[in-house]
Amino acid sequence: MYASANRDDLQRIVILNPKGGCGKTTLATNLASYFALRGPLPTLLDFDPQGASMRWLEKRSNNRPPIHGIAGYKNPMNATRTLQLPQETRRLIIDSPAALEGPEIHDLIYEASNILIPVMPSPIDIRAAAKFIAELLLVAQLDRGEIQVGIVANRTRKNTKSLHQLMRFLTSLKIPIIAMLRDSQNFVAAVEEGIGIYELPHYKAKRDIFQMARIVSWLDRWHAPRRDIVRESTTPNISPEQTRRFE
Repeated sequence: MYASANRDDLQRIVILNPKGGCGKTTLATNLASYFALRGPLPTLLDFDPQGASMRWLEKRSNNRPPIHGIAGYKNPMNATRTLQLPQETRRLIIDSPAALEGPEIHDLIYEASNILIPVMPSPIDIRAAAKFIAELLLVAQLDRGEIQVGIVANRTRKNTKSLHQLMRFLTSLKIPIIAMLRDSQNFVAAVEEGIGIYELPHYKAKRDIFQMARIVSWLDRWHAPRRDIVRESTTPNISPEQTRRFE
């Protein structure tokens, strides 16, 4: 059964940065994988014309916890207001395209609950992020009282000059730095299988899982505005063997 996306109990998580290649799809697919493990059924909305999130979903085995996918690039971005989602969906994860401009950004973040901005540690990415965040706060007139905004430092390498430059820049923004994802082959391996790092063996991915858990914890601070909404358990609905991977 399907229901309107215009619901008070729906958390809309927008992965946003007009700079291409900054890791939006990596973040979106790993969040979708995690929330699929935890339940209930999440929806992954792919607005990137390259369709990377949908290709990832096509690779996903039917034996894995399901994720509802929508190829949003076939419709205007303001169509999120009239989407029909599975009734059990409580989280809508939006993978946004590159090269967005003011009006498009405004349409995309309309009624967003959370915005996650992945930024890579390179001078080009830092300059692009500075310009975009200024536009987000000024042109799109983002109300940070209504929408929670966080930054994810992506593809980082410890103790490098580029990472120090990125951290100085991010600290100056007064926007919380939620996590620092490593430049790790675990993410590459997961993409090839249509899974997330939470679905990899824990001994291989525990360092990356730790950082992803910081993002999940931040997202879990969101509360549906209606008081009669009962939030689901924060324990993933998986087998005992899989549960041990989270310990």
